[in-house]
Amino acid sequence: MSGTFVPRGFTPPAPPAGDGFILEPLGPEHNERDHATWMSSIDHIRSSPGFPMPDGWPTPMRLDENLADLRQHAADSAARRGFTYTVLSPTDRDVIGCVYIYPSQDEGTDAWVRSWVRASHAHLDGPLRRTVADWLASEWPFDRIDDAGRD
Repeated sequence: MSGTFVPRGFTPPAPPAGDGFILEPLGPEHNERDHATWMSSIDHIRSSPGFPMPDGWPTPMRLDENLADLRQHAADSAARRGFTYTVLSPTDRDVIGCVYIYPSQDEGTDAWVRSWVRASHAHLDGPLRRTVADWLASEWPFDRIDDAGRD
């Protein structure tokens, strides 16, 4: 991809929905619900494929630190440096997880993809990973994706 994550002018396709979840771009407006979700599920997230993240996340943080993190994810999306989506319950729009799509650090792959759901929605781990993998394979400009744990 000539040194960029996505081609110039690329617009991310509409996020998919699955049975029991919908995705939308993650932003500061999700802060309180996002923070409560992952803080309540640290052990489950850490046991999910591909976690903990290279920086050690998830580790506890304050609400204001989470807000700064969400602002950075939104800035990354705006600059096309990476894309992060919140996973919402389709019935009440409660935050139930997250999906990260960032450049891979491995020479052999284009994108690094990870997802997690809150412990109370663990049954959605596999369906979410499959839905995201299918979406990336069919609508994104990546040939090789590091998506730990795809089943």
